[in-house]
Amino acid sequence: MVGGTGMNAGIEAPVGGAAGPGADRALFRLCLSLFFIWGFATVLIDILVPKLKSLFTLGYAEVMLTQFAFFIGYLVFSLPAGMIVRRFGYMRGIIAGLGIMAAGCLLFIPATRFGVFPGFLLALFVMASGVTTLQVAANAVIAIAGPAASSSSRLTLAQAFNSLGTTIGPIIGARLILSDDLVEVDAAAMSPAALTAQRIVEAEAVALPFIGIAVVLGLLMLVFWLRRDMLGRVAPVARGDRPGLALLRRPQLMLGVVAIFAYVGAEVSIGSLLANYLMEPSVFGATALQAGQLVSLYWGGAMIGRFVGAWTLARWRPGLVLAVHAAAAVLLAGASAFSWGLASAAAVLAIGLANSIMFPTIFTLGLRGLGDDTPGGSALLCLGIVGGALVPLVTGVVADAQGLAVALAVPVLCYLWVAFYGLYAARAKDAAGAGAN
Repeated sequence: MVGGTGMNAGIEAPVGGAAGPGADRALFRLCLSLFFIWGFATVLIDILVPKLKSLFTLGYAEVMLTQFAFFIGYLVFSLPAGMIVRRFGYMRGIIAGLGIMAAGCLLFIPATRFGVFPGFLLALFVMASGVTTLQVAANAVIAIAGPAASSSSRLTLAQAFNSLGTTIGPIIGARLILSDDLVEVDAAAMSPAALTAQRIVEAEAVALPFIGIAVVLGLLMLVFWLRRDMLGRVAPVARGDRPGLALLRRPQLMLGVVAIFAYVGAEVSIGSLLANYLMEPSVFGATALQAGQLVSLYWGGAMIGRFVGAWTLARWRPGLVLAVHAAAAVLLAGASAFSWGLASAAAVLAIGLANSIMFPTIFTLGLRGLGDDTPGGSALLCLGIVGGALVPLVTGVVADAQGLAVALAVPVLCYLWVAFYGLYAARAKDAAGAGAN
């Protein structure tokens, strides 16, 4: 899912950091666990999609409400999360985020017990609110937990741990949530009482991994509570609490917000439909369990690509690298839609590798040249993450009407915009360099 980048940029670091290199290292290691756990938890939504689709007899547009419920949390809770961190400090902000996220995981228990789809949506929304709070606080702590010169490398490593969570999550989640064959619930052939009972039985597997995650989150809350004074009670100093829509008059930022919207929407759309897509007889004909586990290759590609991308971005212009990655995603999606069997499956899974550098690259390009307006620009870019709520709904509508292969056209359009933005940013830098001369 969306990596741990950029959510902290609207918050200034507090005066003074940890109490020395040893404390810096301890803070850094603690925060790596946060990146891993929220990556692990959020990627399970992709595994929920085929399970809930069969359990509640949903269309693709309806089941995509799972992603809508989760990613709308970024839009609703980003600014309140910033207020929590500014009021109580980074460490207590992390504790609050862990608590909210754990509450969301525990809400899967009543959702399972009553067997109602809106209950799962509520649980995902609350969980997303906790993840948002964690991102606001934890990214900032990673940035200040050590020398400023190495902050980028620390953030890159933290993102790798996030990707590690999104890679392992589908393997474990598929075994716990999915079976070899999904049970299709025939609502028309069952009485209301029997239908409810059947859904409750089938939904029990959904709650189990989230209960386990809630336990881990509770343990992390205890660890951070014991270390809550490592950064003191100093609340971060905010510079520009409001995003400032006037900043959208700057083309590179405005186009960057749209690019973030498009990229997150495309990534989430493909990740959400991937298990069902791989189960298609014309694609790979995988069982539900096999398809769920293969999703890990999609996110694993993003993890590998981040390490390779760090090398390429240091040697070539970021805008061009972004355009090449986006163009590769377009070609891979097209190749998958117009082929079948192993070739189709391999092409769609390889899109994860193309996705790898897009989010951080778009983010840094959008902030280029903002100077003192960087915090406001960062807040606007973060709001673009809501694309993960809206684009999957459109993709689901197309999938219901025309099939999953045709639905790939929606993320293709998104990637085309990302490619355009990369070329625009590369040309803008060239023009700026020429002007300087």
